[in-house]
Amino acid sequence: MRALPEPVQNLVDALARLPGIGPKTASRLAFYLLRAPDEISLSLSEALAEIKQETGLCEICFNVTRKESPVCEVCGSDQRDRHTLCVVEEPLDVLAIEKTAGYNGLYHVLHGVLSPIEGIGPDDLKIRELIHRLEGGEVEEVILATNPSMEGDATAMYLNDRIAPFGIRVTRLARGLPVGRDLEYADQNTLLRALAGRQKLD
Repeated sequence: MRALPEPVQNLVDALARLPGIGPKTASRLAFYLLRAPDEISLSLSEALAEIKQETGLCEICFNVTRKESPVCEVCGSDQRDRHTLCVVEEPLDVLAIEKTAGYNGLYHVLHGVLSPIEGIGPDDLKIRELIHRLEGGEVEEVILATNPSMEGDATAMYLNDRIAPFGIRVTRLARGLPVGRDLEYADQNTLLRALAGRQKLD
């Protein structure tokens, strides 16, 4: 016999699959939505449907954009410095850096990091597309802004080796970022210091 009606249990199970949400938090959220006014639950369901139906990836940098616009606002802007390219792990990292208002170049989103343990190799990331962008010859500096973790460092070193033949200056965010912490959780001042103190990889 189920302790919860099937629709409620299905919602709890779905919420528990989200990152950072355990079974207890999933249960609390499910019961909040159950008791909440209809407009809250309906607006949530509409937002979830809309995010899947109306968003996609920029065909240049692979950041999130609206499906009706295949190129994101950053790539489409003529006010950005096209000689500098900041490589990040996830779209949330772009948002974190943009909030600092201290960077005016372009981005490239890898959508992950190299992780042999999890079976994630170079072909699983947007590395081939990054190399293709560099072949255009416009980029003069690549900032490797992967997270300061073992996987982030390994990805940065791999990219440095791949970029080296182009003769492009390769820098890494300064260690103002705490090791083991994701870029999206860093405060704006820390990110600004890290951008300003970026260093060339040997």
